Amino acid sequence: MVTLSSIVVSAAVAAVVMTLTAFVAWRQGRVAVVDVAWGLGFVAIGAAAVVVAVLTDHGDTRRAVLAAVMLAFWGARLAWHIHRRNPRGEDPRYERVLGGPLADVGMGRAVRKVFAVQGAAMVLVAAPVTVSAVRDVLAWPVVAVGVAAWLVGTLFETVGDAQLAAYRAQPRGERRPVLDTGLWRYTRHPNYFGDACVWWGIWLVGGLASGPWVGLATVVAPLAMTYFLVWATGARLLEESMMQRPAYREYARRTSMFVPLPPRAPKGA
Repeated sequence: MVTLSSIVVSAAVAAVVMTLTAFVAWRQGRVAVVDVAWGLGFVAIGAAAVVVAVLTDHGDTRRAVLAAVMLAFWGARLAWHIHRRNPRGEDPRYERVLGGPLADVGMGRAVRKVFAVQGAAMVLVAAPVTVSAVRDVLAWPVVAVGVAAWLVGTLFETVGDAQLAAYRAQPRGERRPVLDTGLWRYTRHPNYFGDACVWWGIWLVGGLASGPWVGLATVVAPLAMTYFLVWATGARLLEESMMQRPAYREYARRTSMFVPLPPRAPKGA
């Protein structure tokens, strides 16, 4: 019953976040603001999980705070990163999802197809943190492994994004045809790989460390995030356009798409 209450609180927080986001989208006339709210929503859910842990006096508060901080750091960083780079106009992805601009299709469709869906996804993906707030820790070594995976993922995300920003800041005529140095020498998507590591780390800390049954019940969170990062809206989608460039195709032939690996030797070498 306490676990269910924690999930209900998480759902209520997600509903409030998405309701406020829908209002902002209506005022600005664009749905893309939900990308920033996605990260901030996890910050709010993590904070709510800690409050639930303290008020119910269930589980280990230290682990609840740790898992919430891991989740909040990821969410806040993502929100800030998207806020800095996003244009003020609408994202074409959302126009495709809605079947047209927000002004034409109306807020009702936007709520059904975007805000409600992302709110539900937020609750699902945050489940390891939400559940861990009211469960005891059965395996602290698993927590340690999870923190290590989270740190590796955060490093890959932060360094990968910094290297990409430095590359894009160079004049087009002076920079390499493709960014293939640093972390990008070993994987074509170090930021996506780092993102996946972060979520598997959060699951280890919040899910599996609470026991095998909790781990099994919440493993859908990192699986779903990894699926989207690799196959749905992440690496594969980006590569559909990038593969139009000959230099990128050559880069892809020698560089792992996702998991960092030593570069392959060119054919005939």
